Amino acid sequence: MSSTTRKDIPVTTTGTAASTSPAASSATPPQGEQEHDRVSPFKRVVSAIGVQNISLIIAIALVVAIIGIQNPLFFTVPNLKVIGTAIAIVGLLAVVQTIVIILGALDISVGSIAGLTSVASAMIFTATSSAALGVLGAVAIGVACGLVNGCIIVFGRVNPVIATLATLAAFKGIAQLISDGRAQGYTGADPFFVFLARGTLLGIPTLIWVLIVVAVLAHVVLRYTTIGRNIYAVGGNNIASRLGGININRYIIGVYMVTGAVAAIAGVLITARTGSGQPISGSEGLELQAITAAALGGAALKGGKGAIAGTILAVILLGVLTNGMTLIGVNTFWQNVAQGTLLVVAVVIQQLRSGERRIGIPG
Repeated sequence: MSSTTRKDIPVTTTGTAASTSPAASSATPPQGEQEHDRVSPFKRVVSAIGVQNISLIIAIALVVAIIGIQNPLFFTVPNLKVIGTAIAIVGLLAVVQTIVIILGALDISVGSIAGLTSVASAMIFTATSSAALGVLGAVAIGVACGLVNGCIIVFGRVNPVIATLATLAAFKGIAQLISDGRAQGYTGADPFFVFLARGTLLGIPTLIWVLIVVAVLAHVVLRYTTIGRNIYAVGGNNIASRLGGININRYIIGVYMVTGAVAAIAGVLITARTGSGQPISGSEGLELQAITAAALGGAALKGGKGAIAGTILAVILLGVLTNGMTLIGVNTFWQNVAQGTLLVVAVVIQQLRSGERRIGIPG
């Protein structure tokens, strides 16, 4: 039949078949490269920045525009510095919270650690008249708190949420016990604490520099080191990571110790800003803000996904929103409502993007 293909007919290199020759193949780019060349510059930029980050940038621009129209004082340099210094402490906690979430865990105790170390730094400074000892003592206590969290989770086999919820109450109670529930010490006359609170470098407040340094270090570790790749691997699939030779327990304890250390730095900054150790007032609610920023920044609460750049953008958005609501006279209680709403929205968006079936909805 005419439709039957003859297999005994030799294939020649003439005519259209010549395109299969090595010379012709080398002259024609592979299909993947052709498709890459057809990608528009706009799509390349979007891909490089990330849809999540672009969404946050647009949200920040909209909020800034709306608030700026309502109150022109928003765009003044002093107010922008206020926003920057206000987000520095939350930003530190959000950065390390992002790392914990990428690992597949959560740390609800970071606010209490910050409060405890704030009191400790002020009390040690008062007793020794040494700012260095106050800072080192606070960081040591923060690391110890992180070690406690990690050991409870690893050796007690306790869910990270439950474990850190318990230590949130415990660390807060310890801070109240050693301070009798009152602000401790006075650091407002010490040059180092004054420099932390009100100093500048190249016109940028010191508080912001501290956040920049910690954020850059976290970004480099997560993106360019084996430690960072292993953290993503553990959060993405801890069983496969264990089979691949990763010591998961060591990573859990190590990440929580680093989280405690950075929370202690946040506590020192609280002491510097307020001029005294604050057991509760300076750290209340910081854990919710840190989790909200990490979730808004794209950190998947199931682990294995997230980036420091997105978290920083989310921290800026929260800072701008809080400052703007204050400038235009919105009730302070509505700020908590806004933060809670943003956290719910971020989690819902993550769930929709994951493509998983939503619990409770038939189908």
